[in-house]
Amino acid sequence: MRLLHLEVTAFGPFSGTEKIDFRALGEAGLFLINGPTGAGKTSVLDAVCFALYGQVPGARNAVKLLRSDHAAPGAAPGVVLEADIRGRRFRFTRSPAWERPKLRGSGTRMEQSKVLVEEWADGEWIGHTNRLDEAGDLVQRLLGMTAPQFNQVAMLPQGEFAAFLRAGAEDRRKVLEKLFATEIYASVEKRLAEERARTGREAEELRAAALATADRVAEITAASRPDEALLPWATELAAHHHDLLTVASGMLTASEERLGAARLRLDEGRELASRQARHVQAVQRREALTARAGEREGWAGLLGLADRATRVLPYARAAADRRDALSQAMGRAAGLRRRAADLVPPSCVCASSPAAASSGGPSPEADASSSEGHVCPPLSVEAPVEALGRAERVWRAELARLEALRGREVRHHEVLRELAGHREQERRWADEEERLRARLEELPAQVEEQQTLLEEARIQAAGAEAAQKDVDDAEKAVEGARQRDLVARRLAHAEEETRQAVDRAQRTRDRVQELRELRLTRMAAALAADLVPGEPCKVCGSAEHPAPAVGATDVPSQEEEARAAREDEAAQKHREEAGRRVEGLRAEYDLLLERTDLPVETLAKALEEVRTELAARQAAAARAETLEPRLKAVRLELEEARQAHADTGRRLAETRASLTALDGEEIRLRAELDTARGGDLSLQARAVRLSGEADLLTDAIEADARAAAARSELAAAEQALTEAWTAEGFASAEEAARSLLAPDVRARLESQVREYDAAEAAVRDLLSSPDLVAAAALPAPGLAALEEAAHRAEQSHTALVSARDRASQRHTRLMELHAELRARLREWEPAAREHAICARLANLVNGQPPNALHMRLSAYVLAARLEQVVAAANERLTTMSSGRYLLKHTIDKSAGDTKRASGGLGLRVIDGWTGQERDPATLSGGESFITSLSLALGLADVVTAEAGGAEIATLFVDEGFGTLDEDTLDEVMTVLDSLRDGGRAVGVVSHVAELRTRIPAQLRLHKSRTGSRVTVVV
Repeated sequence: MRLLHLEVTAFGPFSGTEKIDFRALGEAGLFLINGPTGAGKTSVLDAVCFALYGQVPGARNAVKLLRSDHAAPGAAPGVVLEADIRGRRFRFTRSPAWERPKLRGSGTRMEQSKVLVEEWADGEWIGHTNRLDEAGDLVQRLLGMTAPQFNQVAMLPQGEFAAFLRAGAEDRRKVLEKLFATEIYASVEKRLAEERARTGREAEELRAAALATADRVAEITAASRPDEALLPWATELAAHHHDLLTVASGMLTASEERLGAARLRLDEGRELASRQARHVQAVQRREALTARAGEREGWAGLLGLADRATRVLPYARAAADRRDALSQAMGRAAGLRRRAADLVPPSCVCASSPAAASSGGPSPEADASSSEGHVCPPLSVEAPVEALGRAERVWRAELARLEALRGREVRHHEVLRELAGHREQERRWADEEERLRARLEELPAQVEEQQTLLEEARIQAAGAEAAQKDVDDAEKAVEGARQRDLVARRLAHAEEETRQAVDRAQRTRDRVQELRELRLTRMAAALAADLVPGEPCKVCGSAEHPAPAVGATDVPSQEEEARAAREDEAAQKHREEAGRRVEGLRAEYDLLLERTDLPVETLAKALEEVRTELAARQAAAARAETLEPRLKAVRLELEEARQAHADTGRRLAETRASLTALDGEEIRLRAELDTARGGDLSLQARAVRLSGEADLLTDAIEADARAAAARSELAAAEQALTEAWTAEGFASAEEAARSLLAPDVRARLESQVREYDAAEAAVRDLLSSPDLVAAAALPAPGLAALEEAAHRAEQSHTALVSARDRASQRHTRLMELHAELRARLREWEPAAREHAICARLANLVNGQPPNALHMRLSAYVLAARLEQVVAAANERLTTMSSGRYLLKHTIDKSAGDTKRASGGLGLRVIDGWTGQERDPATLSGGESFITSLSLALGLADVVTAEAGGAEIATLFVDEGFGTLDEDTLDEVMTVLDSLRDGGRAVGVVSHVAELRTRIPAQLRLHKSRTGSRVTVVV
């Protein structure tokens, strides 16, 4: 990346618009950025970084308001940077957030950050994006670096690298982690630690399950569980209990044989006793049956006579039924004939003339054969039945004519229903038309009202995003103010501790000096007190002592001086630590104070105000979301109402036309039906009456026929009855009826006969059985002795069965547990191996044994990067120090580093003149400058190679040259001049006067009360 042109407006110390042509400066290769303190040298670098990444380096990025305090109230801050990146020309236009005066009224309004990225192509600027996130991603892809990496590679901030040079390993780790992506290695450490814990839990759970199974084995067998070799132990126990089960099964088999023999002897004895008892009982029952043989003959005689009478009984019942049927048929026929006679006038029994009908009978038109010239036959016995038949035919013909008119009546009813429905429909359509007309007059006003409300809500909700940004900024300001006040309290406390530490350190230093002075002033007197005349002095060796010193002998001991020195060293260390704490807190406080110096209460009040405004705009947005579908619904309702009003008018006209047609049809049908029904209320009523009268005539004719048939059936039944009682040997039907038995008497007699015959047959079978006859000839068995022997065998067998079952259950359960234990151990062993592997890997990458270096994997990777940085730095340090100094990377912990796993990031300086290694803190100011510059350049080379991004063709070296002597400055300039190889441009930021004569190409900055200005001198 090569810088081409920079333009800053109302940014930092620049109140107006300042333009810097880097192409002119870059042609010289080496140029100087020079100016008094506070003129804005560093702000030029800030503007470059801000244009690319939207942030400025270091702690200055925490101060979000980058607008110049010298600028006019309405001047918008901004930075425009043109740069060549990978052969493409880009222009980055950015403006930071700033408070502008409101266009109306008093007060200010926060303007948010903006960006525009453009590329020069085909003779014009083509826009890429105006989104902050997309612009940041684009720059990072083009350069291949994050903002912190770019700051270290292109800006080379010497102050930070001097601190990096003297820092402990943990502080160096934090810096290197920002520049090199080591997250994946930390993720590996975390993942392996999690896997170690997970596999440990799984292995422990499986081990516990295996031990629990082994404990159940021990519980069942009453054995002690060993700590190892669980499966062989369980196998041995299973084999032992299998042998016990085999022995118990053998004993049970022998017991079963003994029990079977005892039971067989007992069963045989009981069977013999039972046969002997049954033989005795059979003899006794045979004698009793012989005494009752006469009774059995009497029962059989009564049953035979009743059987013959029973065969006559159906004929008697049939004759009685026929007499009852004849009586009922004759009564029904007489009654029906009397009722039907009313339908046939006495003047004409044939009922074929119109005079035969009753006043309500068929009309003369109903009879197809006219009665003109008809002469009724004379009356006879058969005449009434024949007259009824002719009358029935006349009535049936009239019913047929009425049935033909039934469709007209049905249609009349349908027309009436349709008329009622059409009139109701006409009323509904008229009401609906009136309602829709009224609704059409209301809806346009509602549409206009909803449209107005929606537009007002959208206007009010338009600033919700800006209000949210205001709330976020206000919340950050409140939190920063609270943190500032907290740090202020901690700073005051630390300053008090520092004052106490300083006093204590001064007292211990005075004590050490006092003891040393006493030892020096009183040591001679102490030595003189030990002199002996003629003996050599222990100091000079002379035997003569011309003028020995005199004085007090209370000389402080060396131990007292050493103890005082240790106390002084501890006090000085404590003072330094307290001073560093104060410096850190003061820097943190200054940084927080730069962000805001307003009280927390003022910021909190402002936060509530912007929250209230945000809530109002969010409520308006929610209201707009509700009003939009409501407006659509009202518009849809208006359109539907218009369509419905047109449809309703059309249907109302159609309904009225249908009513006119139906009215005419109803009048015609009503006249025709009135003529057809005569004096009846309706055709249905007339048809029902005539149908009933015709059915009456039919029933009268059929009843007369059934009465004649009943007379014939009665005569036949009486003849059959006479033949039946004569055939069974009775003198009359009454005698046969007297011989019948009641059902209960007959059943009792039959039961007695059956019981007697069955008992006689059973006794006969028993007395003829060979088994009973043979048993009766044998002596009686001893059942008591046989039962006692069987009982003893049963008890012994039961005890053996229980013992065998317990052994079987124990063996079965033991085999199940043996299989379960084998499965548990099979599951546990691979889990234990997996845990051992995971634990070893986790310990290795987390700096625990067997890691001999005691370094985490991430620290090891960073150590390798630092080693590359040191190698690259030594190439320049050798030149700038005239071969005296070299940096050395060490894996040992630095002093004060308490985390063992943070080792591997130590730095030492090798002094070629003395051959000794030195702590970087012992270097002088100039030596620290050249060493840290070498370190910065080396780190820039490694970061560029690591990031794989675009080569940085324009880079800047910040302050620090004022600490160099003339010779060292020459060496440093030689190194800086070598950086121009490959066409790179190097900008040196310094206010050292000598550099103005050494570097002709300069960017000069001038400060004044109205802001800073820049001048390019080539």
